[in-house]
Amino acid sequence: MSYVAAVCGKGAEVNQVKEQLLQSNPVLEVGVTRTVDSVIRGKYMDIEFDFKGDPLGGVISNFLVKKFRILKHPRGERNFHVFYQLLSGASEELLNKLKLERDFSRYNYLSLDSAKVNGVDDAANFRTVRNAMQIVGFMDHEAESVLAVVAAVLKLGNIEFKPESRVNGLDESKIKDKNELKEICELTGIDQSVLERAFSFRTVEAKQEKVSTTLNVAQAYYARDALAKNLYSRLFSWLVNRINESIKAQTKVRKKVMGVLDIYGFEIFEDNSFEQFIINYCNEKLQQIFIELTLKEEQEEYIREDIEWTHIDYFNNAIICDLIENNTNGILAMLDEECLRPGTVTDETFLEKLNQVCATHQHFESRMSKCSRFLNDTSLPHSCFRIQHYAGKVLYQVEGFVDKNNDLLYRDLSQAMWKASHALIKSLFPEGNPAKINLKRPPTAGSQFKASVATLMKNLQTKNPNYIRCIKPNDKKAAHIFTEALVCHQIRYLGLLENVRVRRAGYAFRQAYEPCLERYKMLCKQTWPHWKGPARSGVEVLFNELEIPVEEYSFGRSKIFIRNPRTLFKLEDLRKQRLEDLATLIQKIYRGWKCRTHFLLMKKSQIVIAAWYRRYAQQKRYQQTKSSALVIQSYIRGWKARKILRELKHQKRCKEAVTTIAAYWHGTQARRELRRLKEEARNKHAIAVIWAYWLGSKARRELKRLKEEARRKHAVAVIWAYWLGLKVRREYRKFFRANAGKKIYEFTLQRIVQKYFLEMKNKMPSLSPIDKNWPSRPYLFLDSTHKELKRIFHLWRCKKYRDQFTDQQKLIYEEKLEASELFKDKKALYPSSVGQPFQGAYLEINKNPKYKKLKDAIEEKIIIAESCRLGPCSSNLNV
Repeated sequence: MSYVAAVCGKGAEVNQVKEQLLQSNPVLEVGVTRTVDSVIRGKYMDIEFDFKGDPLGGVISNFLVKKFRILKHPRGERNFHVFYQLLSGASEELLNKLKLERDFSRYNYLSLDSAKVNGVDDAANFRTVRNAMQIVGFMDHEAESVLAVVAAVLKLGNIEFKPESRVNGLDESKIKDKNELKEICELTGIDQSVLERAFSFRTVEAKQEKVSTTLNVAQAYYARDALAKNLYSRLFSWLVNRINESIKAQTKVRKKVMGVLDIYGFEIFEDNSFEQFIINYCNEKLQQIFIELTLKEEQEEYIREDIEWTHIDYFNNAIICDLIENNTNGILAMLDEECLRPGTVTDETFLEKLNQVCATHQHFESRMSKCSRFLNDTSLPHSCFRIQHYAGKVLYQVEGFVDKNNDLLYRDLSQAMWKASHALIKSLFPEGNPAKINLKRPPTAGSQFKASVATLMKNLQTKNPNYIRCIKPNDKKAAHIFTEALVCHQIRYLGLLENVRVRRAGYAFRQAYEPCLERYKMLCKQTWPHWKGPARSGVEVLFNELEIPVEEYSFGRSKIFIRNPRTLFKLEDLRKQRLEDLATLIQKIYRGWKCRTHFLLMKKSQIVIAAWYRRYAQQKRYQQTKSSALVIQSYIRGWKARKILRELKHQKRCKEAVTTIAAYWHGTQARRELRRLKEEARNKHAIAVIWAYWLGSKARRELKRLKEEARRKHAVAVIWAYWLGLKVRREYRKFFRANAGKKIYEFTLQRIVQKYFLEMKNKMPSLSPIDKNWPSRPYLFLDSTHKELKRIFHLWRCKKYRDQFTDQQKLIYEEKLEASELFKDKKALYPSSVGQPFQGAYLEINKNPKYKKLKDAIEEKIIIAESCRLGPCSSNLNV
């Protein structure tokens, strides 16, 4: 990745794509453990390029995550990096938010002997990962959600269970300390009671029946570990998909793809289990592609091209791949069959089946098989089997194969995770949605990995492969030390010896006729510069002209094959020398053309310069003549102009004198007219003022008269109104004294009642039928009215509450009422069960033929009761 980023082009957009591709690796590397000989996953990445070779984006495929290492890892190794980086590099505020502490010893999933690694700064790596997540495109809330899930996985390992015996003799498990469970529920947003029940009970559905069973301590630990493994595995897959969304190519232009597969080779440890088995299976498939594309394809090409060839034997590992992946008798198929078989299934029964089916296979070895040649092999334990891979023999411990292949997560845990308010966790468990319940058994880990490997092989076969074989020089991981036996063993099982033998016995170089003729046609006069016949004939003429020995090459149907590299080097040397000669010829012709072109340019330039000089001389002579004529013309025109100017000035002075005299005369006439008009205006103004004074005096006299008349009319009206009022009061006084007290009492009582109802409106209790609150009465005489209102209001809100029920809910409450009449005051758990919803017919009487027959025989209502776990009103009563 660093090399691709270094050799690509520059630019803001290109640099951003390169940075995202580079920083996607640190984000995914947190899912890697420090191991002795292997990484925990295989990664395939398609990098897309445009026509300029600049990266446009990429797509990552994740083929294997060893989620079993969360629970257990060999001595000297540690768990996933992200756990140690989070505890070492997170701030105190973040740790408090995630309910974590820095002490590694507080967590059961972390190994203490390898928690600290020399030369590894987990705190700095944590900062690098957070920065890489920002560059790739993770939002802050997404990064916090990822860390919350990681913290939940870490804290799941601290949940411990204790056994308890039930009344019926069955064993069940209880959580010892619920503080860890409470913190996990706070992180994930899950109801604590829901998750606690999922750890203690398991619900099995078959067709239309549902059975709930308790989990013992061993099953509870299995459920806890399965949840931790699935949480981490699904989070890792979500990370891959989220990174793919960020780094995928945004443009729809045509592009080329380079696929990069990063995967470790064989794993051979002291104890090899299911993980090493599927990793070695993947490497067998990769070796098969290598054989087909190098050894097998190499020899088949000679046959296709009709080249004389002596076949070289090599080991084809197709028989080993068939032993593992055969759909009927393959090891993976038998392992899946054992996992799906009803009854008691153990690792020993799986080994027995292998011993029966694969006993005669030449690459399968087992102490308990029917083949007697392994009965006395003390290096082969009874609980193991051995496979002869192309890289050597590997001994597999059969313990844990069935459980690891099952990798079963109880449906109760999936449903509990789906109920989480944490958006990321809810999206990781879509099968927990009750609306999408699927009773089909999920695929096993082996079948999933087999399908993933098949997809990888199909993808690799569409590419032109280039192999980088890494040889491990020693087991000490030290420099400048080579263990000869180890290196020879790797060279042998990687197939490099067969590849070298095939190459040395065959032809070192081959090329189609057209590109070969195009490359070397300049070495022959008959083929240079163009050959008009078939390409093969042109190559034959070329090689005959060069006098190359016949034993050094062969003609195939579509290609020419050259045996010795020296022949190819000779052709390249001749081509190089010929190219130098051609370059010299081209330089000679070019230099002659350049000199002639320069001469013609100079000649043309001389003619242009001469023409321009003649033009310049004539223009200069013309300008001198023109300037002399202009001087003479200017003097003559100036004399004429001054003469005309003197005449015009005289005419102007005469006109100005006449204008001045006329102006003075007109001014005198205007002032006389102005004085006359002012005198007339003063006379008119005096007349208007006198008339206005007279009209004002007349109007004031009339207004005074009207006001006096209005005052007299108002006085008469006031006196009349006062007299009428006095008359009415005299008539009414004799009636008021008799009825005043009664009227006042009725008015006061009416106001008190009105105030009581208005205050009751603001103090009304809630509409819940179980709410017994009721405001106190303000006056004693309203006591009966107050109680009646309370009764009416309670009846009304009960009716409102009943109107909300559907017919099915009414039926459930009627059944619960009957159960209450049966068990009230007769069972200690009755009060705690009253608040729990009634779950319907636990025995499913309507569907059970035995009880249905009993119901048809008896007309009366049938009541069937069972041992109650949660109380009389739970789902253990059928009516």
